[in-house]
Amino acid sequence: MFKYFLAPLEDYTGPALRKICFDNGADLTFSEMARVEGIDRNNKPTLAKITPIDNTPVEVQLLASNEEQLTKFISSFKPFDGFTGFNLNLCCPSTNITKFGRGAAMVRRVDKTNKLIKIIQKENHPVSLKISLGLNSFEKENKVYLDSINQTNADYYIVQTKTAAQKSGEEYDYSVLNECVDTGKTIIANGNIDTKEKVDQIKKIGCAGIMIGKSAVINPSIFNLFKEQEVKSIKDITTEYEILSKKYGENEKYVSNFLNVQKTKKFY
Repeated sequence: MFKYFLAPLEDYTGPALRKICFDNGADLTFSEMARVEGIDRNNKPTLAKITPIDNTPVEVQLLASNEEQLTKFISSFKPFDGFTGFNLNLCCPSTNITKFGRGAAMVRRVDKTNKLIKIIQKENHPVSLKISLGLNSFEKENKVYLDSINQTNADYYIVQTKTAAQKSGEEYDYSVLNECVDTGKTIIANGNIDTKEKVDQIKKIGCAGIMIGKSAVINPSIFNLFKEQEVKSIKDITTEYEILSKKYGENEKYVSNFLNVQKTKKFY
C-alpha cells in the first residue's frame, strides 16, 4: 500500500501538528531531528523532541555519527506507545553539520552509516535512512546516493531529490527515483510534493510512498486530499490545532510559526 509520511521540520512538527496530520491522513509522522550528543548530555530541548505525549505513530529521527554515543542511547532506549523505529538523518544541508561529516555529508560515508544502522538493529529496532543526493552536483553526478542505498541494509530509504547545495526554491529531480527504485530497496520520495499530479508520477515510478513537509504545514489535510478522502476546512483544522497545542503544552514558537503559515499561506 502506498504510504504518506509527514516530514520532520524544525520548530513546526511538534506533537500537536503530528497528531493533526495523522488525524488527517498521514500514515506516519517523524520527530524533529535530535542530536545524539544532546541526548547524551540530557539537553532538555533535545530530549523534548523525543519525549512522547500521545500514541501518534512516530519515527524518531536522529543525527548521529559517534558510535559510542549512539550505542549508549540505543541500549538504554525504552520504546513508547506510538514508536515505530528510528530514522537516521543523512540529508541536513547546514554547513555547521556537514563540515563535521554529518547530515548530507554522511551520504558518501557508507561504512560509517552501516555501523550506525547495525547499532540500532542490534537492539531489534527498525531503522530507515533519509538521504539527499549528496553535498553538491559532483556527488550527485557520481551517484553517491545509490551507493548509500545499495551498500546499506536499512528497512527503507527516504530520498530527498536534491543536493545539499541547492537552495529551497530550486527544482527537485524526480528522475533519480527510477534508479533508486531499481535497487530493489523500498523507496519513499521527498521534495516539494504538492500536487496530485506529482503523486501520480511518483506512484508510476514505483516508489512505496511520499514524505510531505512544507505543504503539510500549509494544509495538514493534504494527506486526505491526495488519498481522495474527506478533507476538513483549514479553519476547523486550525481550531483543532489550537486546542491540542494547549492540551499538550506545545512550544509557543511552534504554535506561532504554524498560525503564521495559516495566516499568510506561505512557508518561508
